[in-house]
Amino acid sequence: MWIDSHCHLDAPEFDTDRDAVAAAARAAGVALLVLPAVHAANFDAVRALAHRHGAAYALGIHPLCVGAAVETDLDLLREALARHRDDPRLVAVGEIGLDHFVPGLDRERQQAFYLAQLRIARDAGLPVILHVRRSADSLLAGLRRVEVAGGIAHAFNGSTEQALRLAALGFKLGFGGAMTHERALRIRALAASLPETVPVLETDAPDIPPQWLYRTAAERAAGAVMRNVPQELPRIGAVLAALRGCTPAQVAARTAANVLDALPRCAALLPGRSASLGALSPLRADEA
Repeated sequence: MWIDSHCHLDAPEFDTDRDAVAAAARAAGVALLVLPAVHAANFDAVRALAHRHGAAYALGIHPLCVGAAVETDLDLLREALARHRDDPRLVAVGEIGLDHFVPGLDRERQQAFYLAQLRIARDAGLPVILHVRRSADSLLAGLRRVEVAGGIAHAFNGSTEQALRLAALGFKLGFGGAMTHERALRIRALAASLPETVPVLETDAPDIPPQWLYRTAAERAAGAVMRNVPQELPRIGAVLAALRGCTPAQVAARTAANVLDALPRCAALLPGRSASLGALSPLRADEA
């Protein structure tokens, strides 16, 4: 059983075939998608999609959307979390965090929204889904100021020390398409070496395409499409299995269990999950 811990099924790239994309993921063995919102205007759409496709969802304001957000959007987040607190498909606050990669962003404003959303998550008793891009130390500083119920650091690309510090705070780390690129040496080394209780799998669809879907800038300019889809998750998982020296079945079971540990409400969305996960084997064949 595979779980895609981060998928933007509401993105406009899926407007023409969203139902088919979700169906293809199920056919590929992806049992659950986690759909994070990115701004207040798509809270309702993300929730509706989760109910339509049997997915989980999170509500939050993405750091790249903070510039267009207003202070009352934080009130909308609080209100939405309170209104849907009994919705079993609401599993986290996210996607929130800090982006220190994209130039021209207001870091102080990002920080203010990040800390505010951590407090909202803490008060709601929900884990968080974090956007971390060249910002791991700042994210960790925020987590020391505001204690939350763990969660997932999506598309992690920091150092081993930062990874272990996040893990010590109860966070899992998301690995996806970037890990499949042979030149992504740091990400691949992390994926191969972190404790087995830390990695989760994600696609970030329609973004971060795996190597086999990647198109060069020249190809894209000529009209080539480079859209990631959640049905790619098992193939991405097979790359993680190869890096760790174990089987795809072991990776599927272990990373799914890690998602359920990070986002406990997901467990109720997977009937028969115990049989699906089975006895968890180590993520390294030589440790079995």
